[in-house]
Amino acid sequence: MQKLGLIAGGGGLPVEIARHCERSGRPLFVIRLKGFAGEGLGDYAGAEVGLAELGKCLKALKRAGCRSICLAGEVARPDFASLMPDLRGLMLLPKVAAAARQGDDAMLRVLVGAFEKEGFAVEGAHEVMDDLSLPAGLLGRREPSAEDRADAGRALEVARAIGRLDVGQAAVVAQGLVLAVEAQEGTDAMLARVAGLPAHLRGRAGAGLGVLAKAPKPIQETRVDLPTIGLATVQGVARAGLAGIVGEAGGLLVLDREAVIALADELGVFILGVEPPP
Repeated sequence: MQKLGLIAGGGGLPVEIARHCERSGRPLFVIRLKGFAGEGLGDYAGAEVGLAELGKCLKALKRAGCRSICLAGEVARPDFASLMPDLRGLMLLPKVAAAARQGDDAMLRVLVGAFEKEGFAVEGAHEVMDDLSLPAGLLGRREPSAEDRADAGRALEVARAIGRLDVGQAAVVAQGLVLAVEAQEGTDAMLARVAGLPAHLRGRAGAGLGVLAKAPKPIQETRVDLPTIGLATVQGVARAGLAGIVGEAGGLLVLDREAVIALADELGVFILGVEPPP
């Protein structure tokens, strides 16, 4: 197996990938992004690299013998004026900043292209771990009602619409009404906003109403930044009084799958995978 260079931001996804490589025997080298990568990656061979230190990152990956890379984890959009780039980073930074004005996906495509030009194969998290993706059908015991399925379809429609504009990946719909769409604040903050809406617009614990949908952007570089759910998502959905979560089969990553299913069953939240549009 080719040695994998894991360029790690925050959250649980990089840790899950690292543990998978450890279990499967795949050689691994971790680039821990300063200010973002979690403590759970400290025991793996690797290097700590600043967000704009592209030269240092490339040198470390090549010295370690990596042939493939995977970019995974949460990285907030930086204040470009405050970055401290090295020479390679300085050369790329104007292109990244210009692309960022077009949206996050455009910016990520520039970054992916920079690594490919250096000869690295870029693997998506779902390619490194083929059991990360949401399958078609239900995860867990909770069955959505006919009204839930209607809300799920509408929420996916809205999520795809904002994705076409490179705004976000998620939306919440209840009783056919759009309660929220995701922008730069992220899914957890969006769900917290929904939890603060008047009670008649959403459900309550034990009587959920409404659906969170997450979908990849139609223009998305699918090897980077696929939508993700985990334990915090299920908890946020339950606190917001929603009935469930829907995503495209193969287009949504599920972290800590068994724990997520157990928690969803406990809280009465359904998780549904639907086939993506042709």
